[in-house]
Amino acid sequence: MRDKTQTNSAAAGDGLIRAGAIVFFIGAAATLVTVAPLFLGARPFPTYMFGLSMLMGVGFLIAGAGVLRSIAAQRRQARGGTGSAAPSR
Repeated sequence: MRDKTQTNSAAAGDGLIRAGAIVFFIGAAATLVTVAPLFLGARPFPTYMFGLSMLMGVGFLIAGAGVLRSIAAQRRQARGGTGSAAPSR
């Protein structure tokens, strides 16, 4: 049996993975901006910039949740979508 999923269709969890990647890169940029003055000898940025740096971890968690959701959807599809773990006779 062939898989009827198109190559350009979004699977379960894809949106979370994309959103997590975006949040992660925003946090990475904030981290670079926050750390740069320490190496350049300039005045440090305000404290909220350090909070924005935490977006790296948040983005990583969001993307991880998307991966887990995708795995769960693939397992359901492999079982036939019945949701039953017991083999049928």
